[in-house]
Amino acid sequence: MAVDQDPIPREALPPRWGLAEYCGDRLVYRHNRPSIELIADSTLADRSHPGLGLCRCWELRYRYFVTDQTVTQSIGRVSTRRAAVDGLLECMRRIHDTVSAADGPIEVGEVLNGVSLRDLVPEGLSRPVE
Repeated sequence: MAVDQDPIPREALPPRWGLAEYCGDRLVYRHNRPSIELIADSTLADRSHPGLGLCRCWELRYRYFVTDQTVTQSIGRVSTRRAAVDGLLECMRRIHDTVSAADGPIEVGEVLNGVSLRDLVPEGLSRPVE
């Protein structure tokens, strides 16, 4: 992927979502109503099973703003950047399809708790044992 190319093309984003920050190890997408950010950060895979051989993974989080406070919650971890991008897009779609502008952080959290990151395992990495 080219450095100047957005990880998710604008035309693929649900309405009212936009790229807020993009560097090699961090992606942040922002929605204005309700005010929320979806974040993917590359991090150490210190909580993964050693047999997987992962040294880095991507943590997906959401951040919302309440009065003068910022609250950040974890959504989960995935093994690849592609899975992180797909996970962010799935979260955006769920929020767009389910949450109204009048809803608050509790409703957003309930929607994001229903997102399964298990389905984001890259093709070809999970083969049945023969």
